Amino acid sequence: MSYLLSPRRFPACFPSLTPPVRISNRSAKINNIPLALCLSSRLSSISMSQFTSDSPNDATKADDNNNGDVLVQYVVLRRDLIDAWPLGSVVTQGCHASVSAIWSHKDDPHTLQYCSPQNINSMHKVTLEVKGETQIVNLSEKLNAGGIAHKLWIEQPENIPTCLATKPYPKSTVSLVFKKLKLCK
Repeated sequence: MSYLLSPRRFPACFPSLTPPVRISNRSAKINNIPLALCLSSRLSSISMSQFTSDSPNDATKADDNNNGDVLVQYVVLRRDLIDAWPLGSVVTQGCHASVSAIWSHKDDPHTLQYCSPQNINSMHKVTLEVKGETQIVNLSEKLNAGGIAHKLWIEQPENIPTCLATKPYPKSTVSLVFKKLKLCK
């Protein structure tokens, strides 16, 4: 039996490898790492975004509330800052915008549902990118004109618009606005 494991997610299992590799009982023993340890690492690292429940039908209840339309928050980062700033700084900017957008709309029905106890572990976010400052400001103006609530995060004291985040919306309501933007990679 073999399993496809990624050394980036399980470095203890593959100390000197970088691409995903197939690991079998025999290769785990050669590396002096019990296969059970590698697999238990995999099982214990299930993302918090994955819904855990005693009932298989509970995972679909959030979607049923929106007639099958998932709630999503869009976060848009600037590619020029991703290339120039430390990654942690750019991620922090996105976190600021996301939290600010949610807090600013904390009484909105979609935000309440998005942050509800039954949905808190199954949030959906889409992280996109634009080229630079002009594009993020133009996107913010477009969202304002379309009545889409969002937060354009402006880093202080530099007064630099770094990113934006929408409040949670049903995906079908806002996906067309973001359709031409690239996923952030």
